Amino acid sequence: MYRSHNCGELTASHINQEVTLAGWVQKVRNKGFMIWVDLRDRYGITQLIFDEQRTEKAVQDLAATLGREFVIQVKGTVIERESKNPNMATGDIEILVKELNILNAAQLPPFTIEDETDGGEDIRMKYRYLDIRRNPVKNSLLFRHKVAMEVRNYLSGQGFIEVETPVLIKSTPEGARDFVVPSRMNPGQFYALPQSPQTFKQLLMVGGMDKYFQIVKCFRDEDLRADRQPEFTQIDCEMSFVEQEDIIQMFEGLASHLLKELKGVETGPFPRMTYDEAMRKYGNDKPDIRFGMEFGELNAVAQHKEFAVFNNSELVVGIAVPGAASYTRKQIDELIEWVKRPQVGATGMVYAKYELDGSLKSSVDKFYDQDDLKKWAEVTGAQPGDLILVLSGDAHKTRTRLSALRMEVATRLGLRNPEVFAPLWVVDFPLLEWDEESERFHAMHHPFTSPKPEDMALLETNPGAVRANAYDLVLNGNEIGGGSIRIHDKATQSLMFKYLGFSEEEAKNQFGFLMDAFQYGAPPHGGLAFGMDRLTAILGGQETIRDFIAFPKNNSGRDVMIDAPSAIDNKQLDELFISVKPQ
Repeated sequence: MYRSHNCGELTASHINQEVTLAGWVQKVRNKGFMIWVDLRDRYGITQLIFDEQRTEKAVQDLAATLGREFVIQVKGTVIERESKNPNMATGDIEILVKELNILNAAQLPPFTIEDETDGGEDIRMKYRYLDIRRNPVKNSLLFRHKVAMEVRNYLSGQGFIEVETPVLIKSTPEGARDFVVPSRMNPGQFYALPQSPQTFKQLLMVGGMDKYFQIVKCFRDEDLRADRQPEFTQIDCEMSFVEQEDIIQMFEGLASHLLKELKGVETGPFPRMTYDEAMRKYGNDKPDIRFGMEFGELNAVAQHKEFAVFNNSELVVGIAVPGAASYTRKQIDELIEWVKRPQVGATGMVYAKYELDGSLKSSVDKFYDQDDLKKWAEVTGAQPGDLILVLSGDAHKTRTRLSALRMEVATRLGLRNPEVFAPLWVVDFPLLEWDEESERFHAMHHPFTSPKPEDMALLETNPGAVRANAYDLVLNGNEIGGGSIRIHDKATQSLMFKYLGFSEEEAKNQFGFLMDAFQYGAPPHGGLAFGMDRLTAILGGQETIRDFIAFPKNNSGRDVMIDAPSAIDNKQLDELFISVKPQ
């Protein structure tokens, strides 16, 4: 038996017991006549003591050779610790070691295995197995496990069954690029890795499974952003004989359950907002409502003077930043430079300070008097002591830029408290969006989303005005889940493919199996998928998802630990009938 107890469970109640522990050496303090070793495993740290008066010399000498991250086993007696450590679960005791066995010596690690490490991100990614030993990463992975267990328990209790769907599937042209897998047995043909189990979960509904879920890996070969992984995990769900309200109630219940069980947060009914309202008030479809700063559209009160910048703009819009009238000119100039960054793209910013005495002073006082600026304050909801920030230009771009500015200001003001949770449903998305480059409509969610029943007639006459029977669940400015009621009849699905630019032959080739299935009694159905990585990170109080993934990829989609992706040898390529052009 390698151990009788773990390194986090021994307390004063175990004093005088003989125990066996195993783990990694966290730290060694050698005073010559006495050596202390902190022994660590997944559960905690226990202090070991080697005392020349009470420990055999051979054991004492062996202890003197220990280094960081050595894997050892010890046998000894639990004794009361002279200098107790109230910050440790095992801080009342220590182990007087009688036997020491070095199970595996270790090289000095390339960074310290501490909560606050000296290792940069690149080196920690390369030695991820060492990084996992650190409490922040270890605890994040343990937290992810708790999320997964709560999800499984809740959904199972609601009558859902977990079904695995295929990982080697057919490539489809809609959405992001697929990762493809060559088939040796079928030369020149390829599988794709699933971007989602979408069609399979719909087929499970046709098969009568009624309530399905799966915690499933998905893959997208798309351009990477700072916090996006080429492989990610979804909590994928589908239900039969449901309308939108049934889905919302079910998964609001799941989200509320997670917040209560994992964070101790009680929530009432989640607020709801239409897509149009979210864009108008916040400039994006996943607004953070932990704080205010709603947009105020200023066209009617700002375009009647001689200020050409506003007069020539499609939209003039502003926000009131609470308590920021005290900002110095330097602080305001920093914000102006921030919105001019290429990532934001504004050409400038107008501001007005609403002083505590009720007066307003702006960067465009030459054009606007106190009465004008008071109207700005009314429209943006500004109060004395607030700072009004205004952008203008093309409506869509300006809303996007002001949305980014709103989040930046909130971060600077400390308004994005990770321990405050503000869930929100966004509904009534457009079904289709027009792409100027390809000159055709694309599905805003995916091509299996049902139109709103009351908008069905518009598919033939005005497809751009059709609303989707779709919904997103937003938490703290992040989309954590999204779904829709699905199309469940062949005629409507064929019409949808038509407006997405599919020929009948292309639709049949890509999705004929699904439309065939609809002819054999498909029930009305719908579902939702949560982004497991993002949801876990937010519940864990973090912005980045990487620490909640055991072995993440870097910003270039590479696993620097195992050096993947990598070339394969010519023999494998020949077997797959693949030729690779030299770089």
